[in-house]
Amino acid sequence: MREERDRTRRQAAFDVADASILLLDAGGVVLSCSGNTGQLLGYPQDGLVGSSVTSLLTDEDAARLPAVTERCRQDGGWSGLLSARHRDGRPVRLMVRMIPVQETGGCARWIVLAGDMTGAQGWDMSRHLLERIASQSPMGIAVVDTDLRYVWSNTALEKFGGGPPQRRLGRRLGDIQPDLDVQAIEARMRRVLETGEPVIGYEHVGRLRAAPHREAAHSMSFIRLEDDHGHPVGVYYTVTDITDRYRARQRLALLDRAAEHIGRTLDVVQTGQELADSAVPELADFVAVDLLESMLKGAEPAHRPLDDPEVVPLRRVGHQSVRPGNPEAVVEIGGVARYHAGSPPVECLTSGKSWREERLDPLAREWATDIPGGRAATFLDLGLHSVMIVPIRARGITLGITTFFRRQTQEQFEADDLSLAEEFVARAAVCLDNARRYTRERDAALVLQRNLLPHGAPDQEAVDVATCYRPADELTGLAGDWFDLIPLSSTRVALVVGEVVGHGIEGAAAMGRLRTAVQTLADLDLPPDEVLAHLDDLICRGAREAASGQGAPAGGAHTVGTSCLYAVYDPVSGDCVMASAGHLPPAILAPDGTVTFPELPLGPALGVGGLPFECAEFNLPEGSVLALHTDGLVATHAHEGTVPDAEAGRERLRRALEAHHLPLDNLCRTIVDDLVPSQPHDDAALLMARTRRIGADRVASWELPADPAVVAQARQMTTRQLAAWSLEELTFTMELIVSELVTNAIRHASGPLRLRLIMERALICEVSDTGSSAPHLRHPRTTDEGGRGLFLVSQLTRRWGTRYTTSGKIIWAEQPLTESPA
Repeated sequence: MREERDRTRRQAAFDVADASILLLDAGGVVLSCSGNTGQLLGYPQDGLVGSSVTSLLTDEDAARLPAVTERCRQDGGWSGLLSARHRDGRPVRLMVRMIPVQETGGCARWIVLAGDMTGAQGWDMSRHLLERIASQSPMGIAVVDTDLRYVWSNTALEKFGGGPPQRRLGRRLGDIQPDLDVQAIEARMRRVLETGEPVIGYEHVGRLRAAPHREAAHSMSFIRLEDDHGHPVGVYYTVTDITDRYRARQRLALLDRAAEHIGRTLDVVQTGQELADSAVPELADFVAVDLLESMLKGAEPAHRPLDDPEVVPLRRVGHQSVRPGNPEAVVEIGGVARYHAGSPPVECLTSGKSWREERLDPLAREWATDIPGGRAATFLDLGLHSVMIVPIRARGITLGITTFFRRQTQEQFEADDLSLAEEFVARAAVCLDNARRYTRERDAALVLQRNLLPHGAPDQEAVDVATCYRPADELTGLAGDWFDLIPLSSTRVALVVGEVVGHGIEGAAAMGRLRTAVQTLADLDLPPDEVLAHLDDLICRGAREAASGQGAPAGGAHTVGTSCLYAVYDPVSGDCVMASAGHLPPAILAPDGTVTFPELPLGPALGVGGLPFECAEFNLPEGSVLALHTDGLVATHAHEGTVPDAEAGRERLRRALEAHHLPLDNLCRTIVDDLVPSQPHDDAALLMARTRRIGADRVASWELPADPAVVAQARQMTTRQLAAWSLEELTFTMELIVSELVTNAIRHASGPLRLRLIMERALICEVSDTGSSAPHLRHPRTTDEGGRGLFLVSQLTRRWGTRYTTSGKIIWAEQPLTESPA
């Protein structure tokens, strides 16, 4: 292997002993040549004599020959590469040295030395020329021996520290640059000496003694040097300053991390804190983020520059420090940040332009004013020495300022740092503005939804009610969950819970539209399945109008797929009738503490179409609790992103209801706290109703034949019942009402009648018949003999109406009580 290496070296070297020699006359004709010259170009020994040298060269180099000979005359010689033409036509690269010779008589001659460079790496240069190349290189170059002591270095290495080459001789790297990670660098040198494998592009980051306050990055390469026998004699290494490239890479990495960590939520304060966290410690040692107070409320900032920042307060939304506890902060998170008039923060806020100070006056006072506790400190006290202030701007509007300080890092902020900070803050400003807009929309939607939801339970005797609503607080936004308690005729109540598919303001508007529609349908006293059927028709019509662009009512496009549960409870009989449109059945907490889920026919969601809606009827003991809820209450996921497990959620609700024995209001709140996180992914609504019963002593009912003679009997039974209830003052009015309703039923219907009186918050009179004709209220003329019955009823009662049953209809009327019964 050594012989092959030596042979390669001999082939690559230009040795006079091996060179071909030619003697040329002044015209470039070969006068004589050495024996190996012809062999070099494929000619016989004397085959070149008499040939012109231009005919032996390629056309390109033959054209160069006049300039080469002229330079040879001026410089006394010339060396370089020329291409000759072999006898078979292929080119032959030659290393050529030309020397002019002046013979006696003044005739010029040229001696030419030519060496074959085929397979050689290049020109075999002298040591003097190689040293000049290495010493003039802008790259730092050095050679160390096997003990890693310097034996040679170029001048360019001085700029990397350690002094001139003379001071390095015989010393090791750790002797002249102790601040560097010498152990890591020398470990790589030793490995190169041991293995012979070069190390290329090793990056080292540290502080040089020549610039101790500035971090520098260098790219180093190490190559083993060997003698002619292949034994290692040292390490040749190069050093290149890549600080600018390293810092650019750091900046890009910092911006990438900022893009990943800033704006993960739509909360203004948290986004401000994320901005401060992402900049420490890579960019600054202390960062403070102050926003206009209007930003925290979601309001639109002023479009013009702030003329008087003293009037417009700033709020501290985030700060971070390399030191635990943020000792540099003079304002707490959420506190008001005020600055002296004319101070840099105020100037940046009003002008919208950034500001940088490489070296702060250590004795200058901090800019903040109205500091809690009256604390005053200089920048020297706080240890802050360099600062940048960047306004937070989005869509051409200033939202606040971000202040960057350096404390432990001795480097001053440079222009590149300011450019980085501006790009850093610009990205965060977009996230902050998005968070502000989200806050505004979410607050508006919450206000809208809360105004649309019922405020307290209406007066009624059927149930005790407690409600709890927890809105979503994540990117999913605000949904359209709603609940309602609607008093119906004859002491009955309707319990409603539903969930609109849409989110935000549109979802809340759609919810309000549906709630109004449900209340209107409830006033018609329709059964639950018919209420849902009419609601389904309404939604389908709105969806068709929205699809055709005919201007459907607000929220119409967001109601398709709405779920709803409608239940009617009668405190007289204890019966509860309910129907579902794609909604989960309620939980029923019995008086003995057991929890059941009724078997309820599950109809399609509203607006989807398909199967008809069906009712289910249950009889509830007094004191039973109906828990109507939306799916946000029982949503549970085995893994993130999976479909909610309805059975698991129902079981959680069962355990929660059975575990707590609390008053209804406390129980409702506790159930929501147990099952729903503080910031759920979906709205959760819970309506709990504890049933009451109206005692038999407050209800009177009589079956009557359809005979006109029974009207007088009905009046008498009414009079006796009112006397038993101590309501004699209502006798005259109630006799008129009973007479008109019974007479009207006998006249327009057939079959038996039923008269029922209920004493609740009002005195209620019901007359049932088997007819299906609807009574109409009209204003009779003075000449009419009849038609005044219902008109009198409407004048004497608080309200009256008709509801239909499977066997006919019921006409009812309510008369307010003058005082509560004993």
